[in-house]
Amino acid sequence: EQLVESGGDLVQPGGSLRLSCAGSGFTFSGRILGWARQVPGKELEWVSTIYTSGATSFADSVKGRFTASRDNAKKMIYLQMNSVEVEDTAMYYCVMPQRGRPATWPRGQGTQVTVSS
Repeated sequence: EQLVESGGDLVQPGGSLRLSCAGSGFTFSGRILGWARQVPGKELEWVSTIYTSGATSFADSVKGRFTASRDNAKKMIYLQMNSVEVEDTAMYYCVMPQRGRPATWPRGQGTQVTVSS
């Protein structure tokens, strides 16, 4: 099972960015996937879950600004980040949500998002 993120970059406050994640080695369409983020010195924080139906849920901190989607044919998930804030600066990980703390979930290698003017 492998998850590979891409799309991280330096973006100005108020700007937009789209992260992508490619999955392989598992039945992609049958797996709940999502996004989490981490800043140095803090635990991994859940951001979004994308269910097999395509339904999504979001942390309160990003609700209304971020959207998420999946393309099962391409075995990809996406995180569209709009109206980004300095507080969104973090390493973003594609994750397989499970029971327990996000830090215990399988994840990719991460992609860095830095929000700064």
